[in-house]
This record gives sequence, C-alpha cells and structure tokens, in this order.
Amino acid sequence: MARPLVLMPGPMNRSVLSGTAEHFEVIRLWEADDPDAVLAERGKEIVAVATAGTTIDGAFLDRLPSVRIVASFGVGYDKIDAAAAATRGVVVTNTPGVLDNEVADTALGLLLMTARELPQAERYLRTGRWQERPYPLTKATLHGRTMGILGLGRIGEAIAQRASAFGISVAYHNRHPKDVAYRYYPTLVELATAVDILMVVIPGGDETRHLVDAEVLEALGPDGILINVARGSVVDEAALVSALQSRTILGAGLDVFEHEPDVHPGLLELDNAVLLPHVGSASIPTRDAMGRLVVDNLISWFDTGVPLTPVQESADLVRKLRG
Repeated sequence: MARPLVLMPGPMNRSVLSGTAEHFEVIRLWEADDPDAVLAERGKEIVAVATAGTTIDGAFLDRLPSVRIVASFGVGYDKIDAAAAATRGVVVTNTPGVLDNEVADTALGLLLMTARELPQAERYLRTGRWQERPYPLTKATLHGRTMGILGLGRIGEAIAQRASAFGISVAYHNRHPKDVAYRYYPTLVELATAVDILMVVIPGGDETRHLVDAEVLEALGPDGILINVARGSVVDEAALVSALQSRTILGAGLDVFEHEPDVHPGLLELDNAVLLPHVGSASIPTRDAMGRLVVDNLISWFDTGVPLTPVQESADLVRKLRG
C-alpha cells in the first residue's frame, strides 16, 4: 500500500526529517532543481504539508488540491493563511506546549540581561576595562518591579510564574480577561502605564502588527523595559529605536525582529538594547520535541482523521471531523 505523500517546502528539524521519512513518502522541495515542475507533476498526489517558516497561502494550496493538513513547526504560524486553509477544508496544526518552558526561561534570562546590563558588563571585562575601573552601577534592578504581559497564553503564564518567583508583580492584557490572579487591563496603553516591564508574547500577523507603538512606549516611561520574545512585527521598530535613543524608555531586550535576520541598524548602535538571534526555543531537546509533534500530528491525522494540536482557525473543521 502506497504511503501518504507529504510535501516539505523547506529544510526542517532532524526529528521531522527522520520521522516523516519513517512513516511517509516525502518530497523535499528545496532540494529539487525545478520546484515548480515537481509541483506541476505531483501536486495532485500530495495530501499533507510539513513546514517551518515557508509562506503557505491560498494560492499555494490551490496548487495542492488533495492536501488536507498543514503541520507547522513552531507555536507561531503567521506565515500560514490558516483562514484560507479552513475555507479549503485544510486543517493547520502547530506545536504548542513543548516549547513553553524554554521560551519562558529565555524571556526571564533576557530580562535579567537587559535590566542588569550583563552583556555590556561582559564586554567591559573582555576588553580589559575592568582593570582600569569597576563597571558602572546599573540604573535598573528587578526588585519591586511590575511586569505587564501582552498575551497571557501558555508561554505568557509560564513567564508569569517565573516572574512571580523573582518577586515581580504581574499584570496582563488580552482580548478578554482570564480566570487568573493577575490584574487585567482592558487596553495595552493602560497596561503600559501601570507597569515598568512590558513582556511581549502575543502572536504575530496583521491584527497585531505594530501593536507596540510610540504611544505604548511613551506610556511605559523612562524606567520601562521592553522585552519581546514573540514576533518582531508586533513592535514598531522605528518607534522603538527612537524611544531608546531619546531614553523615553530605559532599555529593550529583543529575541525577534521585524525583518529578521536583518536587524534595524539603529538597534545595533544602541547601548541600552540587548539583542539575541531568535533563540527562544533554540535548544536541541526542545526543537526535537517540536519536530516530533509535527510528525505526531501527521500520524494522528492519517491514523484517526483528527490532528493533535489544531490551530484556532481549524477548530470548526476539527469539530466536524470528531462528529
């Protein structure tokens, strides 16, 4: 019996490569001399897509009329038009849960680095300047601060738990309040005004583009620290550079950027910005676990007709599948 044909548009984690090879026939499109010719020849046979960061829109899906599932690597799936997929009867899955702790750890580490200027202090030591005089006292501490979390989902709650252990008070802004002990603010500006750490954990996409703008940064204030471990598009980078240059806010720690891997040149010149190359979940154990969930979603789909972790836009389709 022929194995299901899965399309992989671009390179993926080793656990995805090995897992899909074990269970499915796989087209590694990025290795093809003529990808368009491959899709023209075999597009009607492809029943699933496994992807990590490739744009999957309606036009792409129209070339694959037999596809019924797109299994995405990562929590964010803003490069997949999940609504267009749903109208075509295509379920989209992501990999929540398995990377929550890793990203939350990175977020707290980035906050510590930013508040206490740890990367700057290390550079100070490495360049021999400590021999001349001690590193200057930092303006910020975490003690007594309040963190506002923009996006209190799984990762946001994991960050909140860690922040609470540090003695940091927590508040949040979502579309709707949740049944949690943290204080809820109905608007982002109200949240930013009330806190001095703004932690961005909200998904990317058109609805959240530049949600953190000049008004929000002004509200955060001169003692404020912005941390973004979500998507670069959520923050207006030009406004952020201006706020950091003018000391409208104290500092920023960024693991994501608006046009990554390109980084706004203004950020590179600033001494009050800590910049990481999108490493929030970038450990081998976590990435392998994410990869296994991609494969498990595909296996579950073909074995039971229902995936394990569908995204919100696929909820109605999955309910119908479950009867």
